[in-house]
Amino acid sequence: MVHEKSLYEASSQYRHWRFSPAQLKTTREKLNAGAIQVISAAFETENPGSSSTVQFVTQQEELSLVKLYASKLPQLCFSSFKLPEHVCATAVTYLKRFYLRNSVMDWHPKNVMLTSLFMAAKTNNTPISIDYFLSIIPKTVQSDILELEFPIAQSLDFEFAIWHPHRALWGIYLDVQVLEDVPMDLDRIYSEAVKLIRDSWLTDAEFIYTPSQIALAALHAVSPPLALQWMRSKGGSEQLQAILLQIQKIIKEEGTVPDVEEVRDIDRRLRTCRNPAKVAGSAIYQQKKAEEERIADEKRKLKAAAAKKAFEEADPFGADLRRESSNGSTPPGK
Repeated sequence: MVHEKSLYEASSQYRHWRFSPAQLKTTREKLNAGAIQVISAAFETENPGSSSTVQFVTQQEELSLVKLYASKLPQLCFSSFKLPEHVCATAVTYLKRFYLRNSVMDWHPKNVMLTSLFMAAKTNNTPISIDYFLSIIPKTVQSDILELEFPIAQSLDFEFAIWHPHRALWGIYLDVQVLEDVPMDLDRIYSEAVKLIRDSWLTDAEFIYTPSQIALAALHAVSPPLALQWMRSKGGSEQLQAILLQIQKIIKEEGTVPDVEEVRDIDRRLRTCRNPAKVAGSAIYQQKKAEEERIADEKRKLKAAAAKKAFEEADPFGADLRRESSNGSTPPGK
């Protein structure tokens, strides 16, 4: 029997953004080690011997810093901008995906977090003007947001559509209402499950499990009898129950905001080990910008020279007329 793919299985999320816990760990370790190697070399170029005294942040510390900034998104979305659930969830996912391709030592999470929100609003058809966005966010200028849009889009492989557990949960909520003996406090159960899904935003659950599995795990954590009743109506297996327990364990262990003081200490150390090539004012940054401007200037000159040559060589009567004249033919209308 041929397995018919679901819409989710045809999505870029299913095909490109699913990992095992071991793969996630390895990816982050390689990113961290690679960033340290590049930044150490940059420090040595700028000031020989200086990298030996730098205390670089670890892979786990990078993750804690990203989680702290991810935890700030709900307040910005719901309180400051009055944005819907799916926009906030999308912004969190963009932030987390970005740091599966980049290190906090290259890009600080604060502006990545803000730009992820700005982009999520656009990709979910609730765009915010840059002027209004900046009026809500203090000490932020246009370049902090707009200059990060392309690096983030590039890191996402321009795959902006996200499948979220809260949408799956809403589907289950509607579905269970036709079952027998539906709990009288169904709305409370649903609201508590939504809260658990929001807790899952701070975990790797979305990279390991499907949105529907996370949604069902949240429902099962709040009301096991209701979740099991719905599962039986759909032919769910014992293997699925085991998966739900694994997801609940991840949410319980990882779905909390990191200790703020510990992360502040990480953030302070990050100031001493950021990639100087991305820090405005550093010698390497200035050299990089000068080289970029030189290359851009060369391209402009080549383009201008090509345009000038094309203009000078162009036949005012057109190539077709020239060919007809050389063949002895008479142009139309003569």
